[in-house]
Amino acid sequence: MLTAIGRAFRTQDLRRKLLFTLAMIAIYRIGVFIPAPGVSYTNVQQCLNMNVTKGGAYQFVNLFSGGALLQVSIFALGIMPYITASIIIQLLRVIIPRFQELHEEGQSGQAKLTQWTRYLTIALGLLNATTLITTARTGALFNHQCPLPIIPDDSFLTILLMVITLTAGTSLIMWMGELITERGVGNGMSLLIFTSIASGFPSAMGSIVQAKGWGTFSIVLLIGLAIVVGVIFVEQSQRRVPVQYAKRVIGRRSYGGTTTYIPLKVNMAGVIPVIFASSMLYLPTLIAQFNTPKTPGETPPEWVQWIDAHLVRGDHPIYMITYFLLIIFFTYFYVTITFNPEEVADNMAKYGGFIPGVRAGRPTAEYLNFVISRITLPGALYLGLIAAVPLLALVLVGANQNFPFGGTSILIMVGVGLETVKQIDAQLQQRHYEGLLR
Repeated sequence: MLTAIGRAFRTQDLRRKLLFTLAMIAIYRIGVFIPAPGVSYTNVQQCLNMNVTKGGAYQFVNLFSGGALLQVSIFALGIMPYITASIIIQLLRVIIPRFQELHEEGQSGQAKLTQWTRYLTIALGLLNATTLITTARTGALFNHQCPLPIIPDDSFLTILLMVITLTAGTSLIMWMGELITERGVGNGMSLLIFTSIASGFPSAMGSIVQAKGWGTFSIVLLIGLAIVVGVIFVEQSQRRVPVQYAKRVIGRRSYGGTTTYIPLKVNMAGVIPVIFASSMLYLPTLIAQFNTPKTPGETPPEWVQWIDAHLVRGDHPIYMITYFLLIIFFTYFYVTITFNPEEVADNMAKYGGFIPGVRAGRPTAEYLNFVISRITLPGALYLGLIAAVPLLALVLVGANQNFPFGGTSILIMVGVGLETVKQIDAQLQQRHYEGLLR
């Protein structure tokens, strides 16, 4: 492994890509700690050091921003507006035929969809920046438990400058991700998310040692290793549907006659269902935060009390069951809109392909739909169980809510790590090296 890494850095072209990627990641991490204009850095740090429920409904977004959101830095919005915009554009392909036509046009159509994704990212950045500044001004960012003002000067010009800065920070992150994809090792957006999540691991592990001791830390580490192994196993698992292409003779040459397969992953939806489910669960919490009385001692409405009791605490059974069921629902929903058996069957018939024992056309589509329905269930249960690991850790291990080995964090880190290693390995093998994977 070390020898392969040494070969990667000795290869001039690959070394340039790796160093460029590391430089972009370093710039991204520096921006996380630069406060936005108008923000009191001292007050923010004091609020972070207080023993409060940090982030509330924004804890999930804070994970993707690498801690920048709670510090209200120039990169506070992180990559989430781009992720949301990409998901919306993907969903619109099902609703608006024009989007599906652009998707099928090839490179030119993809370029237009990418451009619209950028515009939507900026629009969502403006919306998210306004919401974040509002929660920071009202104290909802720290659940009204920090009396210090995050934005001492809340004049119109200051707020306008903050909105522009936060939106520009999101645009800069999007541009950096695209640069990594073009000039680096690829998967720019995913690598930035990987960096954000990985940056929180040392502090999360350290807090477990301080709060629970080395015994609990060892148990958490063992659980983490078991989860990583399980995630790698499932993420690499796939159902290979054999496809045979009939031999065609054109002139004196024959084409086709080959046998290949359609790789259907057990987890075709990736981490998207977990993001959808988490976002849906955070909506009532966010609404409740805006309706929490600011005056100490004042009783909040009954519905706010019910949400605080059942949908905020991760160790509550109603929260766990709702989270699990939402993940299963969104897994089926996302697989349905992203994999079209009719389209796959039509493309196979167009090039003379068929599944052995299955007739071309509608029977092929029905067979693929049957296979997808069979493998989506274990994939959905797997996502639900992995996402529930940090919630179960609260009850069984007693670890804090920032349990590092579970849910979205491990799924993204393992998935991005495997894909990045594969890309570096492929480039090494193109230069007749042994590669990283054996």
